[in-house]
Amino acid sequence: MPHYEYKVVPAPAKGRKAKGVKGAEGRFAFAVEQLLNDMAAEGWEFQRAETLPSEERAGLTKFVTTPRSLLVFRRARADDLSAFQPRMLTAPDAQPPQNGEDADEERGTDGGPGIALRLRAESLHRPE
Repeated sequence: MPHYEYKVVPAPAKGRKAKGVKGAEGRFAFAVEQLLNDMAAEGWEFQRAETLPSEERAGLTKFVTTPRSLLVFRRARADDLSAFQPRMLTAPDAQPPQNGEDADEERGTDGGPGIALRLRAESLHRPE
C-alpha cells in the first residue's frame, strides 16, 4: 500500500487579473486554477477543499473564530518502497550445441579461458 505525504495551503482570498478573464468570479476561478496547476507541476494531486474554524486573538483577552478555506494535496512519498515493483526476468532457454560443437567446449574444458577460470577458482578453495 503506498504511503502519502500531504500539503495543505490556504485557498486564494482574491482573484488574479489575466488577459481575457473578466469579472470577480472569473478572476477568482483563475487564481484557484493557477494554484492547482502550480501544485500539480510539483507532483501534488488535489484532494479536496475544506473550510475549518480558526481561533485567533482579537485584542488582549478576546478570541474570534474565523472560517479558513484550505486546499488539500497529496503525493506518494519519495522514500516509499512499496510502490517499487521489480520485474522478474525469464531464464534464457538452454540450447544444445550446434554445428557439431562438443558439450565440453561449452563448459571450457578445451584449454581456453574457461579452464583457466576453473583452475583459479579451485586454487582459491583448496585447503593449504
